[in-house]
Amino acid sequence: MAIVTIDHAVPHTSTVPANAGDTVELFVRERRDTSVGTRTPVLMLHGRSVPVLAGFDLQHQSYSWAEALAKAGYDVFMMDLQGSGRSPRPKMDDPHNVNPAQQPLLTPRPPGFVPGPPSYPFQLTNSNSDRDELNAVVDFIRAECGVEKVAFVGWSAAAFTMGPYAVKNPTKVSSLFLLAPIFPPLGTSNAPAALPLQGFPTFIGGKTGFDQGWKAEAPCEGQRAPGIVDVAWDAIMANDPIGSTWGPPTGFNRIRNFVRWGWNNTTAAQGGVLGGSVPVLMVYGEYDKQVNTSPPNTNPELNFSVPALYDAVAGSHKLMVKLACAGHSVVWEMQHKNVHNLSKHWLKHLKVDGKTHGVFDMDTNGDLSPVP
Repeated sequence: MAIVTIDHAVPHTSTVPANAGDTVELFVRERRDTSVGTRTPVLMLHGRSVPVLAGFDLQHQSYSWAEALAKAGYDVFMMDLQGSGRSPRPKMDDPHNVNPAQQPLLTPRPPGFVPGPPSYPFQLTNSNSDRDELNAVVDFIRAECGVEKVAFVGWSAAAFTMGPYAVKNPTKVSSLFLLAPIFPPLGTSNAPAALPLQGFPTFIGGKTGFDQGWKAEAPCEGQRAPGIVDVAWDAIMANDPIGSTWGPPTGFNRIRNFVRWGWNNTTAAQGGVLGGSVPVLMVYGEYDKQVNTSPPNTNPELNFSVPALYDAVAGSHKLMVKLACAGHSVVWEMQHKNVHNLSKHWLKHLKVDGKTHGVFDMDTNGDLSPVP
C-alpha cells in the first residue's frame, strides 16, 4: 500500500463579489493508494470555521479521516472554498475587514493596528459562489478520475453547499454523508435582492473560545484525548498564515462571513432527489448544541435541527445516526474511528446495519441499535 498526497490548484473564474471575474486557484488535496487500479472518488468539504486539512486530514495518531478512506481504496479529495484554508481569501488579509466588534482583540498583533471601519464593507462569499466552486472541483475530479459521479462527505455548514448542489446536480453526485449537518428547516429559499450584502468579510476566533466551546459539548470521560485541543488548534493555525500572526501568541482563526440561502424543508425535498437518486446518511453527536438548537432560536435562519432534515428528505433512501458521547467536533473525539468505519461501510454498501432507511444510535464501541 502506497498512500500518496497530491496538492492540486484547480483553476476557477471567481463569482465571489470581492474578486468576481478573476481566475483563482482553489486548493484541493488528494490522498489515494496508487496500487488501487479503479479510482472511486470521494470529495470532502469543510464547514464554516475549520479548514479542510485540519478537519479531515489531521496528521496525528488515527485522526486523519481522509487517510482512513484512502487506505480503504477510495480516491479522496479535500477542498477549501474561498475564504477558508489554503484557497484564496479575498479582502481577509486586511485587519480592518475583521468584524468591528472584534477588532479590539487584535492586540498586540498586528503591530500598530488601530481599529476602524471595514475597507470592504460587505459580507464576503455566498451560496452561489460556494456552489460554483464546488462544481468546479467536482468537474475537475470527474475528469481526473474518468467517472460520472462523486461521493460527497461534508461536515457542519458543508451541508449548505453540498445538499442544494446534489439536488440540482444528481447526475454528478453518487451519495451524501453529512456529519453534523447544519439545517434551518424554515430558512430562506431565495438569494437577497442585491449582492454583496453590507457588513464585513471576516470573523475571528481564538484558542480559548475554541477550547471552551468544544469543552461544553464534551461531558464524557475520555471524549477528548489529552493534548488534542493543542493539536487541532495548531493544525488550524498551520492553514492560516495570516491569522496565526494576529492577536495573542496563539493567533486567531480567520472565518469568512458568508451569505446563505436555499437549504430548508422545501429545497431538501425538491424533486425527491435526496433520498432518491442521491442516498443520504446524516450523523451527529448527542451533545452537539450547534446542529440542534435548544431551546429553538426565534430567528428561523439560526434554528437548526438534524431530525428535521431527516424528515424533510423526501426519498426513502435516507438514514440518521446519533453518536453517543460526541459533540460538533467529533472528528477529533473518541468516536472518530467509528465515524471513519461508518463512512467506509456507507460508501461501499449505502446502508447502515443492512438497512437503507431508518434512525439509529451508535455507542462508543461502534455498535448500532435502531431507534423505535
